[in-house]
Amino acid sequence: MLKVGTVVLGVEDLERAVAFWSAALGYVRRDDATDFVVLQPSGGAGPRIAFQRSSAPAQEVPRVHLDLYAGDAAEQAAEVERLVGLGARRVAWPHYPEDPDFVVLADSEGNRFCVIDTAHG
Repeated sequence: MLKVGTVVLGVEDLERAVAFWSAALGYVRRDDATDFVVLQPSGGAGPRIAFQRSSAPAQEVPRVHLDLYAGDAAEQAAEVERLVGLGARRVAWPHYPEDPDFVVLADSEGNRFCVIDTAHG
């Protein structure tokens, strides 16, 4: 049976992306590679995220994105502010439902991701 091992994102500025996602997730760099960098949870277990150089622009409405889970609305709001402080930006997302459980952000490279309130109705 297959399992997801690593999610790979294309980025222009590899070190900027690695710095953002390391701080955002508390992940650590697995090795010293310079054109394909893998981050993993500091405890070693869990999905990894990797970055490879790409000159293609980030998609405005990506077909694939990351969902980051927060325990409730207060944690979601705090995490959104923390991530914005690390260099993420809020996205004016035209596809929000009436009572969303998610906030759409873009990382330091423009890749979209969501912060989900898992306790939402």
